[in-house]
Amino acid sequence: MGRDPVETTMRTRTLLALLLLIPLSDALLLVVVAQYIDLVPTVALVVLTGLVGMLLVRAEGRHTLRNLQTKFARGDLPTNELMDGGLLIAAGAFLLTPGLVTDTIGFLIAIPVTRYPIREVLKRVVVKPYLDKQAGGFVTGDVWTAGFPQDEASGDGVYDADPDSYRFGGQDSE
Repeated sequence: MGRDPVETTMRTRTLLALLLLIPLSDALLLVVVAQYIDLVPTVALVVLTGLVGMLLVRAEGRHTLRNLQTKFARGDLPTNELMDGGLLIAAGAFLLTPGLVTDTIGFLIAIPVTRYPIREVLKRVVVKPYLDKQAGGFVTGDVWTAGFPQDEASGDGVYDADPDSYRFGGQDSE
């Protein structure tokens, strides 16, 4: 289950490069917009989008909090509401950062129509693999039912002719 250190370093560098592209693209877009509509309207546009976005995040936050309280009252787990709360915090941070690119990202996260697909992708790509790793495959049902799982570090393991027969659904773990 261990990752290759080179792969981890490359992923970190790629993520860092992508995160640095956001403020760079923001600055370039502000310069281009300021050339077309002048400096004062550009600043007013950035301030206006930030204010409207914060009002939207505040309203969505209240809605999410009401849903959270309703789920607690029914005794259900409010997983979607907690993820929405975290996404709304991220949206607020993007909207507070001056710039049109960050405001666009903030609006995409704050609007429910686009936030729900983002939440589902995060659940599939981040949450489930993390929980599956912590629970030894019980989240996705990718558990061993017989024999010994292969030790990825040493390559040792006991298998039949078909190693997929040891897993429910015949899925390999990543």
